[in-house]
Amino acid sequence: MKPIKTWILVADGARARMLLNTGPGKGVEAIEGFDFRSDHPPSGDIMADAEGRTFDSRGTGRHAMERPSDPHRNAKKAFADYIATVLDERAARGSYDRLVIVAPPQALGDLRSALSPLVRGKVSAELSKDLTHTRNEDLPDHLADVLAV
Repeated sequence: MKPIKTWILVADGARARMLLNTGPGKGVEAIEGFDFRSDHPPSGDIMADAEGRTFDSRGTGRHAMERPSDPHRNAKKAFADYIATVLDERAARGSYDRLVIVAPPQALGDLRSALSPLVRGKVSAELSKDLTHTRNEDLPDHLADVLAV
């Protein structure tokens, strides 16, 4: 009987890594080549220029204009889209059987909305935590409730 390959995605809005578990008691191991980083400069650096000013629709008053979107937030969504694309490509190749996603709430929401139906069908558990700074050796303790590692 072939072992069930479970990929564990540990991510936030700018970092992601994939780990592999091949069954109970096997622990987790990093998957080489699946360590992603996105360079997100702070929002203040992206939006260094002051907002424009405009006149009121009536009268002589002026006020600052709001930015239509936050470029920093958009960069995080684009990163989640990229990770979802990688997961979809690898799912189509049969690289993994199940997927466990570990991410803070906002990143988890971005990932959920970006996943294809194929990948969504492989998600066996989600953990709403930021474990991107946790060492791989310490992850099994955090995963015990969702995966027999």
